Amino acid sequence: THLARGFSIVIPGGTGIIGETLSSSLANDGHDVTILCRNAFLASALHRASGDFGYLGLGFLEKHPGIKLRDWDGGDLLDIVGQDWMGWQEDTLAKADAVVNVVGGYTEQREMAAERIVRESLRVNPTALQITVSPKDDELRMITPGAESTKIARLKQCEDLVSVNCANFENMRLEANRVDEECERIKAVIYDRLK
Repeated sequence: THLARGFSIVIPGGTGIIGETLSSSLANDGHDVTILCRNAFLASALHRASGDFGYLGLGFLEKHPGIKLRDWDGGDLLDIVGQDWMGWQEDTLAKADAVVNVVGGYTEQREMAAERIVRESLRVNPTALQITVSPKDDELRMITPGAESTKIARLKQCEDLVSVNCANFENMRLEANRVDEECERIKAVIYDRLK
């Protein structure tokens, strides 16, 4: 679906498979996409330097010039390795039409990142559409076994944070093995809510 005006979409945690698929599809539709990541330098390198950080690669970014990477702190200053994380809120969230949170992991870091996104969005752009993306509970048990009740509670905490504080939001639960179809579902929500 092509729209008359391209949107500005921010994707925290967008260096994984869902973020890669969603960002390329949105960019191909003519939207400006900014991916918030822990280390834009490593995520955009010619070759993957570390498995500890997300990676899209230089070739991916050259193929999709509408996608930009931006360092951010994700709420945990001890986890920062990128060089340019100061001011990410004003650079990205202030002009965002939609923020699609696909931050992975099921630790406290996920909750801190969600809190940081919501707090900073409310401060600089309270009307932006907030979409929180998480796996379905039964999928979570398959993709990351162990401590299921804690992980499910964390996902619910992130969803509640958005639903209680944001007027324009959507919490989405996805099937992990249907990435293309689920990214189309996310896009449909964006297009429907921002029309």
